[in-house]
Amino acid sequence: MNSKSLNKTVAIVAYCTLIGWIIALVRVSSLEGEERKFAAFHLRQMLLLMLLGAAVSIVDTIFFFVPYFGLFVINILSFTLFICWLLGLISAVQGQKKTVPFVGKAGENMLGDMFE
Repeated sequence: MNSKSLNKTVAIVAYCTLIGWIIALVRVSSLEGEERKFAAFHLRQMLLLMLLGAAVSIVDTIFFFVPYFGLFVINILSFTLFICWLLGLISAVQGQKKTVPFVGKAGENMLGDMFE
């Protein structure tokens, strides 16, 4: 497997659950140069989505007890998180470095060059 397809595979695997993210984290150490930067970018984006998912889960738990409006908020937050994840995955499949909507750029500033 050449390094171009390996870094793309690592980036895609990073979006497949926590186990996939850990596998991609271990595998990124075998990459060098631009390939490593590409895979590290997607590792950071997925880490950001996982942290955001934990926060959404806490908010969902709180809003679960609010009739009607709570269910609306839970669905909107969960759907938005899913769309962000899907756009990140599509970006990895296409071999592009696009940040996830809403929080991707802030996350890149916050996480810096982690995993590179």
